[in-house]
Amino acid sequence: MATFISVPLKKSSEVDLVKPLSKFVTATYPAGDEQGEYIRAVEELNKLRRNALGRPLDKHESSLEILLRYYDQLCAVEPKFPFSENQLCLTFTWKDAFDKGSLFGGSVKLALASLGYEKTCVLFNAAALASQIASEQNLDNDEGLKAAAKYYQLASGAFGHIKDTVLSALNREPTMDISPETVGTLSHIMLAQAQEVIFLKATSDKMKDAVIAKLANQAADFYGDAFKQCQYKDNLPKYFYFQEVLPVLAAKHCIMQANAELHQSILAKQKKRFGEEIARLQHAAELVKTVASRYDEYVSVKDLSDKINRALTAAKKDNDFIYHDRVPEVKDLEHIGKAALVRATAITPPISQKFTDLFEKMVPMAVQQSMSIYSQRKAETVNRLVGTMREATNLCNGVLASLNLPAALEDLSGDSIPQSIAEKARSIVQQGGLQSIEQLIRDLPELLTRNREILDESLKMLDDEETTDNELRTKFNQRWNRTPSGDLYKPLRTEGANFSNILDKAVQADQVVKDRYNTHCDMIALLCKSESELNAAIPSANPTKTLQGSEVVNVLRSQLAQLDEIKKERETLEGEIKAVTFDMSITFLTALAQDGAINEEQLSGSQLDQLYGAYNQRVQASLRTQEELLGQVQTSHQEFSSLKQSNTEANQREEVLKKLASAHDSYVEISNNLREGTKFYNDLTEILLKFQNKCSDIVFARKTERDELLKDLQQSIAREPSAPSFNVPAYQSTPAAPAGGPTPAPRTVFQQQPQQAQQQPQAKPPPPARPPPPSFTPQAASTAPTSAAPTGPPSSNPPPMAPPSQAQGPPYPSYQGYPGYYQMPMGYNPYAYGQYNMPNMPNMPNMPYMPYQATPGQGGYPAAPPTGQPYPGYPQQPPQQQPYYPQQ
Repeated sequence: MATFISVPLKKSSEVDLVKPLSKFVTATYPAGDEQGEYIRAVEELNKLRRNALGRPLDKHESSLEILLRYYDQLCAVEPKFPFSENQLCLTFTWKDAFDKGSLFGGSVKLALASLGYEKTCVLFNAAALASQIASEQNLDNDEGLKAAAKYYQLASGAFGHIKDTVLSALNREPTMDISPETVGTLSHIMLAQAQEVIFLKATSDKMKDAVIAKLANQAADFYGDAFKQCQYKDNLPKYFYFQEVLPVLAAKHCIMQANAELHQSILAKQKKRFGEEIARLQHAAELVKTVASRYDEYVSVKDLSDKINRALTAAKKDNDFIYHDRVPEVKDLEHIGKAALVRATAITPPISQKFTDLFEKMVPMAVQQSMSIYSQRKAETVNRLVGTMREATNLCNGVLASLNLPAALEDLSGDSIPQSIAEKARSIVQQGGLQSIEQLIRDLPELLTRNREILDESLKMLDDEETTDNELRTKFNQRWNRTPSGDLYKPLRTEGANFSNILDKAVQADQVVKDRYNTHCDMIALLCKSESELNAAIPSANPTKTLQGSEVVNVLRSQLAQLDEIKKERETLEGEIKAVTFDMSITFLTALAQDGAINEEQLSGSQLDQLYGAYNQRVQASLRTQEELLGQVQTSHQEFSSLKQSNTEANQREEVLKKLASAHDSYVEISNNLREGTKFYNDLTEILLKFQNKCSDIVFARKTERDELLKDLQQSIAREPSAPSFNVPAYQSTPAAPAGGPTPAPRTVFQQQPQQAQQQPQAKPPPPARPPPPSFTPQAASTAPTSAAPTGPPSSNPPPMAPPSQAQGPPYPSYQGYPGYYQMPMGYNPYAYGQYNMPNMPNMPNMPYMPYQATPGQGGYPAAPPTGQPYPGYPQQPPQQQPYYPQQ
């Protein structure tokens, strides 16, 4: 490993940013130049990610600039898009930088639908690349030293920033490389290396020894802290990377401390403290000697060791012959001061010097959401004012229709169609009459059904994915460690339930309109007829021409004219109210920049009061004027009615004229309601299609995440043992033997102590088949008398016998062609070597006799037993005895 430590980069999987971000832009912003500009910016962002993460990066400042630009762009774009699992879901997959994986499972990786996770990993790579660039610098010149110190401090700051933000950015357990413990340790290491570079620069610039000693001592302190971080974190040493880093940190700690002592000894010499000089040089020499003996393969200290030794030799010589100063103990020396001239670079975007926000004109999501809520508040204000005026107008029309005005003033002849009724009939015909209303009524169920289908299909997608997620969660239990779909879909289900309630209320409103149409259908149909048919349908009455020039008629006509003027003013006022516009984005952006948050309710309320306060006063004044005029009209009408000659024909005619006037007003209102209902359903269709796309996107992202997680689970399951470890029964651990026969010990070439002879041997495969033993008698066994061999074979199934009280010795091996060693049958021992000692084998004790034991299923040895005693059996031997014996 190099003297300076660098960090490897994380690897990321490819992610398509264009499709989801472009879909969001298309759905959020209207078609036009602004939308096209944002889509081009999305393509540039995707290209920037490929350049930063999709190819190997050179250890050069230009490569680091690309990474920092991408990180800055992520920070700039984060508040402008709703990146989350249940809105704009983008899954980023990164591998552990230090885990090299296994043959079957691959390296550890983590996939999360979190832009904070992407930012964390990109910043980790920026820090790692900065450490690599710093380690490549030429430290023999001033520029290289400055660049190395700068990049090490940047790396330290980036790792420290990850330590502070990773848990809040991920909301779950990260991989080990970006865990707070790991990046905290890396931050300490980078800062220590930056301090060492400053020490090297001070040495190169030949600064005062007191300053250099403090710099070196501070570097030693930093390295000591980093070493402790590595040593005391349980999870870090498991990485091969940190196993290599530990000795380097320990060596650097000693080297920096030795440098501090060396330069402090020069300072002591200048102050005529020769004993202190020698003590410090001796301490430095011991430190360097420790490095050379323990960490020589990592760090070379030959030059430093020679320098210290030369200085120590000269100091001792001068002190012995000239100064004779007492050499103090190291513990009694004054502590060397510390001077930290480096600090971790603060990570405050933008970090890149060439950063330009691709989405500069796009407002943040907080402003977008505030603008959306403001638009809703504005629409509610407008609808309230307009609705108030329309209700007042409908009330006025209803009162006049109930009084048969102005038809009663126009019908003084008693046999012709009043002018107002004729105009209303022509108006209905021009608007399409009954056919237009009936067509609108027929269209409503189709629009409703279409919206229902879109909503049901969207919710069904969520239901299906949630069912699959629950099944896999039940199957894998805690291994299925992603966010439950039920929790993730709560906002979407709330939104879907809201849409369902809206549709239910719309159905009720449709029914109210239909009922009203059915009530006035006959009169509307009458108004649609020709003038002659309409005149014939209206009953005639006695003329009241005597009232033609009366004062009460003139007063009524004047009052009705004033009411008509109020209605026209309301139409103008309604247009003005709807035309009011104001860009609240500047107000919200200013509040966000100043306070870091937006108090939308307060800002919107204040602005709406300012915009619509005057209009609200005009509406209220119009209502008061209308109320006064209607009171006057009712009074005048009572006087007019008292002057008219009342009879049955006149009453019937007046009743029909009232119904015709009311039918016209109902026609106008029903037509408006139906057109508004049609527009409502069409607008709701667009909203539901966006909702469906949102559900489709999140379900697709969840399926992709599910497939990745299943793949990882399959790999982890493949790496696990197929069954838990268990103890093999004794009868399976050794070659099969009858109940009455001995159990042979396994062969081995390792010797054990005698007290281990009773331990359970390990299972070994059975030895190969052996030929019959040679027919000869060892010399050492000649003392035992023998008899003639039996003429027939022994019984193949002898009766069982009790096992011996001691364990068998190792069986004889069969080595083909090995001189002096013979193949022996597994269950027999023709050598009565228990009768003699083996002085040439010190590990074998003298063996006693063992009684012969017959093995079921195997014939006996083809020779008669000695007179008066059975065949000797196997002697007691340690199970780890050497597997061969010399021929006696």
